[in-house]
Amino acid sequence: MPIPATPRDRWHRAVALAGQGRYAAARADLSVLTRARIDPALRSLVDSTRASLMRQLGGHRAAATYDGRAAALAIDLPTSVRAEPLCDAYTGLAADALGIGRLALASRLLGRVEPLLAEAPSRARVRWHWVRAETALAGGRGGDALVDARRGVELAAAMSSVRHQVKSALLVAASTAAVGDLAQSAKLAAEVDATCAEHALLPLRWATAMLRAGVCEGAAAVQATEEAAAHAARLANLGGTFVPN
Repeated sequence: MPIPATPRDRWHRAVALAGQGRYAAARADLSVLTRARIDPALRSLVDSTRASLMRQLGGHRAAATYDGRAAALAIDLPTSVRAEPLCDAYTGLAADALGIGRLALASRLLGRVEPLLAEAPSRARVRWHWVRAETALAGGRGGDALVDARRGVELAAAMSSVRHQVKSALLVAASTAAVGDLAQSAKLAAEVDATCAEHALLPLRWATAMLRAGVCEGAAAVQATEEAAAHAARLANLGGTFVPN
């Protein structure tokens, strides 16, 4: 990846590195930013990204501390620059709450995000639909999850970020399983896996393998389980060790 020319470029690089599962490298970039003099909006985004890395590795409670800091930084920013960091912070807090089983709190936090979305970049709306879908899945509302997941796919299609497109597609596959169509879910998950492999999106490939292990049968399920373990081992070598809450 190119050497970042600005602090925001470095933040973008950290996000991209995390998407590839290169967690140690992503944390190194974020650490540089935490020691730098940067504007409060970017500092809030950095804290949200640090939280995201923790959450991806299972540390939802620890992540909430950083998301809370991000929200505190963003809430008093001028209206013109507040929407993006505040959406990230509140959506992250909702995902943190979801990760520890507090579904009602997650829904309330998502409600705080919605009025901000008109002023935020499109990725904020995609992330909002992701967490809405995940909250619906956790609450046993597969149909609602599928609606949000499909909306995420529609919005991500207009973005340049392959990761946003792939994660949205993965949520459609998971939601399809939740409404009872395991065969279609397995088919969709196989397509997602191929795209993850093509673009080196290792964390999403691990998540896809976990889904395939649950929706496939026989040898395919065994293979997916083995692949998930192999992906987890690779992530650990890149600084991505899973931790309990």
